[in-house]
Amino acid sequence: MTDPTRPFPKDLIDLDDFTPEQLTHILDTAESFKEVSEREIKKVPTLRGKLVVIFFHENSTRTRLSFEVAAKRLSADTVALSASGSSLAKGESLLDTAKNIEAMNPDALVIRHGASGVPSFLGKRLSFPVLNAGDGAHAHPTQALLDMLTLREHKGRLDGLRVAIIGDIAHSRVARSNMVGLTRMGAQVAVAGPPSMLAAELAETYGVEVYTRPEPAIEGADGVMMLRIQLERQAGALFPGAREYARVYGLTPERMRLAKSDAVILHPGPVNQGVEMPPEIYSDPRSVILPQVTNGVAVRMALLHLLIDNPEKHQVQ
Repeated sequence: MTDPTRPFPKDLIDLDDFTPEQLTHILDTAESFKEVSEREIKKVPTLRGKLVVIFFHENSTRTRLSFEVAAKRLSADTVALSASGSSLAKGESLLDTAKNIEAMNPDALVIRHGASGVPSFLGKRLSFPVLNAGDGAHAHPTQALLDMLTLREHKGRLDGLRVAIIGDIAHSRVARSNMVGLTRMGAQVAVAGPPSMLAAELAETYGVEVYTRPEPAIEGADGVMMLRIQLERQAGALFPGAREYARVYGLTPERMRLAKSDAVILHPGPVNQGVEMPPEIYSDPRSVILPQVTNGVAVRMALLHLLIDNPEKHQVQ
């Protein structure tokens, strides 16, 4: 059995760096932090005097705002940077930018980048925790954790659940991190999408069921996660059009009836209503899309606390 007291990694790169016990501890900590957001004064002094640098090289609304809110609710100071507003626009290398940030003695760097591997590259070269807010098509660990927290909240467990993930699997960092995290926690994962959006060897690599139609993936599911088509990461058109995609792969009421009656509906956002799902599915009582956003703040609070506030307990990789 894995030792639950094993030190956390210094950085959050993806969920395959964490044991099931550590993932459970993150989710438990996040659950305890949810109460802070329900107070009249939504702040605790946990990270008072700490500095979190939030550096987004790609556009973002939910993740960036969620990290900023999480840091502020822990009383940390934040500095937000973007590629266009930094010296990267003048030709400075990413590592030089990061080293200059390090010279200012921050306590953590939250980074989103369009190139896979950038958070790992920086984590190995910087002395403070690096948190991956999404890198290319590689990983989005905090999104997977908030999805896992939402599922656990509504279903009472993760072990033994059947979760369907439908859409652009090949280009989705959300899908990859969820496949890693959910299977590690004992869930059964089934993925489905057009053949052009399914990466090779998914079943062998992640231990998931793979289908080219959504119906067998959704059948008997406890949770159905719909994904946005990642047009910005596709080299060319991989499907005939939005209307045809919605007809064949969209989460219609008919398809949702294949899932368990108490199944929940998830989406990492942004939702293209009428493509991944019609408006009646988005507003269905079983939809937990907005609770996912709420849980995102709690998860990111937990991670900032665990990685910044306990440096002596880190496993430096």
